Amino acid sequence: MTTRDHDRLDRIVERYSARLPDWMARFVEWIRRPALRVPRILAGILLVLLGFVGFLPVLGFWMVPLGLLLLAQDVTFLRRPVVNTIYWVERKWQAWRRRRRS
Repeated sequence: MTTRDHDRLDRIVERYSARLPDWMARFVEWIRRPALRVPRILAGILLVLLGFVGFLPVLGFWMVPLGLLLLAQDVTFLRRPVVNTIYWVERKWQAWRRRRRS
C-alpha cells in the first residue's frame, strides 16, 4: 500500500521535474536523495510553519503545499493525502481550463 503511494508520488515529482529548468530539476533530484532525509523533513516542517504566516512579504501560503510535498517523501501517513490532493487539483485545473476554452 505505501509502496504504491510512494510510486505515485515519485511519478508526480518526475512529471513536474521534467517541466522545470535544468537547475531546478537538478535541485529536486538532489533534495530527494535518501541521504538527505533529515534535512528534507526539517525543511518541510519549516516551510509548513512559515507558510502559516503567509500574509508577510516573501513568506507565503505557497510554502505549505511545498512543505507537505517534501514531508510526504519521508512521512508515510502524509503520502496518500498529498498524492490524492495533487490528483484532485489537477482534475479541477483541467476542468477549469476546458470550461474556459468553451
